[in-house]
Amino acid sequence: MQSKSETPEQGGNAAKPEPVPLEQVLRVAELAQLELREDEQQEMLRDLNAILGHVAQLNELDTRDVAPMTQVNAVMHGDANVTSESQGSIASGNVLRDDTQRPSLDRAKVMATAPETDGTYFKVPKVIER
Repeated sequence: MQSKSETPEQGGNAAKPEPVPLEQVLRVAELAQLELREDEQQEMLRDLNAILGHVAQLNELDTRDVAPMTQVNAVMHGDANVTSESQGSIASGNVLRDDTQRPSLDRAKVMATAPETDGTYFKVPKVIER
């Protein structure tokens, strides 16, 4: 178990997470308004505990010498030295489109093709009841 002053980023060993009890899985399912069959409950319990186990393994990695990243774009193009000033340009290899203002769709045309509308909004059937 790691001490309070030693974090996983500093190379400390993360404690193995406590298994999530079925009651917590059922509570999360209730909050998400999901109805889980018995077999789905067990599957969700197994999957959630496996995910938390993998996260615990990742927390054991020594990341002291790994520089923090705020953008993965540089990594996607193999250039970890791309500066924030150049990340928005096509020349830097940015595959994301430029954030430019463009005209939107004509509301009247869109509403004319909608199955049900009040002229401003789409009308959809109620799917969540509480």
